[in-house]
Amino acid sequence: DLKRKKQLNMGRPPVYDRAALSLTDAEKAALRAERGDGVWRFKLDHERIVWQDGILGEVSIDAASVSDPVLIRGDGQVLYTLASVVDDVEMGVTHVVRGSDHVTNTATQIQIIKALGGTPPQFAHHSLLTGPQGEALSKRLGTLSLRDLRARGVEPMALLSLMARLGSADPVELRSDMAELIEGFDIERFGAAPTKFDEHDLFPLTARIVAAKPYDEVAGTIAALGVPEALGPQFWEVTRENISTLSDLEAWWIMFRDGAEPAIDEDDREFIAEAMALLPEGPHDNETWGKWTAAVKEATGRKGKGLFMPLRKALTGQAHGPDMARVLPLLQVIRAKR
Repeated sequence: DLKRKKQLNMGRPPVYDRAALSLTDAEKAALRAERGDGVWRFKLDHERIVWQDGILGEVSIDAASVSDPVLIRGDGQVLYTLASVVDDVEMGVTHVVRGSDHVTNTATQIQIIKALGGTPPQFAHHSLLTGPQGEALSKRLGTLSLRDLRARGVEPMALLSLMARLGSADPVELRSDMAELIEGFDIERFGAAPTKFDEHDLFPLTARIVAAKPYDEVAGTIAALGVPEALGPQFWEVTRENISTLSDLEAWWIMFRDGAEPAIDEDDREFIAEAMALLPEGPHDNETWGKWTAAVKEATGRKGKGLFMPLRKALTGQAHGPDMARVLPLLQVIRAKR
């Protein structure tokens, strides 16, 4: 620790000074008795390590500025630095794509790979992601784990489509499957500048995927909410373009099942009371809305937005939403009639 602090104070990177190489057998025995078995390091050749990076271009690292990496701990545990290299050589890995914070690791691993008789793969180091405001992302930020994103309803292809273009010069384009994604992928289109990641960008992409799903693909999810089988297809047609994720369906069904809290402006109370008196008893179909609003228009003289907006707000509690002709048949309870 003292040597490390001294190097830092001198403005130098802290590099292991290979002091153990000059220890006598007696000194080694004394240290083992005091601290246990030491670690195994890989002795780097102090030369420049150069490779053509798939994103950064030519990278050159002076191995003399890097500590000899620890490969095996005193208890015999093999560390990632060695294990990953052996694994890559064994499996014939051809490309390694990882964050730019691993550039120094790559330099040491290239020497280890060559020492083992292997051929270094093609390396590409992408920029590190930051938050929307440029803040650092942390692995401890659980809301961005795959498990959490899945629980929040993010579709896999939405995430993959975003990540396959994030940090590149190309716009994000939603892809339907991995084959299509791979076909348009070019690692050389990526840059070295830090890239901002905003999780909210995932939800418009997810919404597009969800809206394109056929009813058969979501029928089980809809049935699990308690939607009657006869209403399932129309429920899906009404909601599919008004949700961000499939989990949003629950709120819609609660509204249809239990009725929405009416949103009625003071100036519209008398109008809504008159309109509700003209609403025929259910069950309603896709023709009911048109016939009802025509009758209300004739009775009250209202038309256009002054007719339709107050009725929508009274029935759904919302100023905007799906086609009311398709919404009305799904409403199991209409609180505005009470």
